[in-house]
Amino acid sequence: MTTAAMHIARTGLDAQDTRMRVISNNLANVATTGFKRDRAAFETLSYQVVTAPGAQSTSESKYATGLNLGTGVRVQGTSRTETQGSMNQTGNSLDLALDGGGYFQVQLPGGQLGYTRAGNFSRSPEGLLITSQGYQVMPGITIPPNATQITIGTDGTVSAEIPGQTGSQNLGQIQIASFPNPAGLQSAGDNYLTETTSSGAANMGVPGDDGRGKVRQGSLEASNVNVVEELVDMIETQRAYEVNSKMISATDDMLKYVNQNMS
Repeated sequence: MTTAAMHIARTGLDAQDTRMRVISNNLANVATTGFKRDRAAFETLSYQVVTAPGAQSTSESKYATGLNLGTGVRVQGTSRTETQGSMNQTGNSLDLALDGGGYFQVQLPGGQLGYTRAGNFSRSPEGLLITSQGYQVMPGITIPPNATQITIGTDGTVSAEIPGQTGSQNLGQIQIASFPNPAGLQSAGDNYLTETTSSGAANMGVPGDDGRGKVRQGSLEASNVNVVEELVDMIETQRAYEVNSKMISATDDMLKYVNQNMS
């Protein structure tokens, strides 16, 4: 008797442990602005073909199904669920949410561009529109220090009242990045994603055009994590972990029985 079943169960423990980490991260970020939940995807490991389907069983007949023995499971990868989070009204004129697809573009340290759904922006001492970490929103928008009544339209147009000037003054337009494959973006922490060869190049455009979301001023997008769904997944993962653990114990008991009765 071999220990194959024990090793297969071990792969199940490893896979469920990874899934639990993904669920834990989702729950930890339930209040993170613009966070998108991750989902673990599983795949089977290679199969041991003992008898191939269609192989000759006799000179005149063939096996209908064959005999294939699996070797376990592993986590193939994680994917983001890009569903819309709820809109939370803040009343802050520089808090922005995207109602639809796309990402705000941000200049990260070192010149790299990052992308985020978290629109809790503010003004730098120079009047630039920046993130909470101090990174500039791209393309750059400069708001004069004496500007009042800042208005940001659903198409990203930024305007403000400036003392001494008649009417609202146009200060620029926020653009939104879209990607051929948003799921291919790489998570970089701090609510930022970065472009990869899998995501394709960023396509900047006007909010509301070509599937890009509209800008909602005075709001922030909440996380799309559903706590009840995550708790159900957590229980399911825990049960699967327990079953794999019991499989290891059962296999160990069988090996003990064989050793005691064959000696």
